[in-house]
Amino acid sequence: MCTSHAHEPDEAARAGAGRRGFLRAAALLGAAATASAALPAADAEATPSAWRPDTDSRRFTLAVMPDTQYLFDGPSIDGAPVEASLRFLLEHGREENIVFLSHLGDLTQNGAESEFTAIGAAFELLDRHGVGYSVLAGNHDVQASTTDQRGTTPYLEAFGPRRFRGKSTFGGASPDGYNTFHLFRAAGRRWMVLALDWRLSDRGYAWAADVLARHPGTPVVLTTHELVVGDDSLSAYGERLWDRLIEEHDQIFLTLNGHYWPAGRTTRVNAAGHDVHLHLTNYQNRYYGGAAMIRLYRFDLDRDVIDVETVSPWILGRAAKGLNELERQESELTGDADRFSVGVDFADRFSGFDPVPARPARPASKIVVPGTVAYWRFDGHDDGTTVSGTVRDRTGNGNDLTLVTVGGGTLGWSTDHHPDQPGHGSLEFRGFKSPLKGAYLRTVDGAPLNAATFEDGYTIEAFYRLPADWDPAHHAWSGLVGRSGTGGAAGRTDDDPDEPLATLSLSDDREPQWATRPLNQEGIATNWGQETPLETWWHLAVVNDGAHTTLYVEGCPVVRNPRARAVGIASVGLPWLLGGYEYGGQIDQILHGRLGDVRIVSRALPVTSFMNH
Repeated sequence: MCTSHAHEPDEAARAGAGRRGFLRAAALLGAAATASAALPAADAEATPSAWRPDTDSRRFTLAVMPDTQYLFDGPSIDGAPVEASLRFLLEHGREENIVFLSHLGDLTQNGAESEFTAIGAAFELLDRHGVGYSVLAGNHDVQASTTDQRGTTPYLEAFGPRRFRGKSTFGGASPDGYNTFHLFRAAGRRWMVLALDWRLSDRGYAWAADVLARHPGTPVVLTTHELVVGDDSLSAYGERLWDRLIEEHDQIFLTLNGHYWPAGRTTRVNAAGHDVHLHLTNYQNRYYGGAAMIRLYRFDLDRDVIDVETVSPWILGRAAKGLNELERQESELTGDADRFSVGVDFADRFSGFDPVPARPARPASKIVVPGTVAYWRFDGHDDGTTVSGTVRDRTGNGNDLTLVTVGGGTLGWSTDHHPDQPGHGSLEFRGFKSPLKGAYLRTVDGAPLNAATFEDGYTIEAFYRLPADWDPAHHAWSGLVGRSGTGGAAGRTDDDPDEPLATLSLSDDREPQWATRPLNQEGIATNWGQETPLETWWHLAVVNDGAHTTLYVEGCPVVRNPRARAVGIASVGLPWLLGGYEYGGQIDQILHGRLGDVRIVSRALPVTSFMNH
């Protein structure tokens, strides 16, 4: 038991059915084998060696095990729950892409040699299979009144640096041996777990700061036994650790500790102005001393989230034999402090110490691929200056653009752009519906594009961003790219004859829509995308392979792509528009937002050839 605790147990934090079917019963039969007795060495070797993390996947899992002290308490030692959790890491390592395990201290109750011999034997299961893990001393593993300068102890004999030397993840230890750092690769980069003693000395603080200084671009998960005492609060020692180490080191984005209960979490802002997530996890006060509960931190860098789940493989592994009511309640914890998600914009959070270099602009010659009939880009101008004159078609095909103003409106240049856009600039349209006001661009009279019908296929791409003040009442159904001329003028009167022959527009729900009259249809063929949030750059691509049309958002095909055969785009020889939408042959709406590079190619391009690749 820890020396003190903050609150009584949270009786509301009870288990329920796994939301992901997380520990499937069939897969847990291996864990059940360890439910009643320590695993013989031969059986341990039979465990499948599944710990081969995918170091490039942007989804990976960090496993955490808090206080196990009641399982290793003098004559009542029972290593089975810990062995079940460690076996889980091996059996599910590949499925969950488990990259590392961190124990949070208080491995034992009394810090006795016999207790460390027992838990050390359990961890040999990971040693035999090369699994990366860290441990640290809690107040029950060493004399609580001492710092990391205490000298030799049974803890150090069992889990000192000698145990980790030779492991691929072991980075090093402080001279005293009580503080270690560990490096692993995940999501294509290197990460660190900094495992700190129960009480740091001045030498310990200096060592930790030096480790961070020697790995300046590495994000760090700091583990220690005592830090957070409950929701929104740190212990007195936790405050010192924050003040002396965490606050000034932006690399530390997540801290994990045990010692107190029930589980809790808080967030603080460091000196760099970034959030640090501080989590307390400890279940020693629950059934069977916490039953070697493990916390799974599932990092997803595509979704910018860490999903957290808390389970006991030992209890769930016994399900085939039937669980009693208490075991069912404790098999998986679902309280707010036990199962939750943490949003982290990883690129932004790590930008202060490891900024992602901006993608450089690419010359127009690289973007004018074979078949390109028009390419317009809007870089090379100062923010806020007004567009005037002609915007040149970079293909040299003569599909230049000329400015059209309505109601005294203007069109501006901007240096804002999609991060993967070839040209580092955009046009800022300031359209308004009623009264109609703004400015847009149209191809010049006689431009070859005006007559093109694209019987063999086409690819139309555009980047756009809508501002926070975008209002569907005034800005909906504006066009990004479109063709003048109505269906009626082209002799196609099915559907609404006043609709234009082609338009890539934005609905009142900010859904991109490609609506066109193919050469082989009398009516309008429409592709629909999903709602696209404001203040975000988006890339759209409309691809026709000569038979079917597919709309892509950020390189992903949308669900509402019609299956009907669609060949080419009808034309009456009139101009194409950027930022304008015509109805009945008259300008009806003007874009309110920014438009980046636009390219039209007379063939179907694969996704890998889109401008955002």
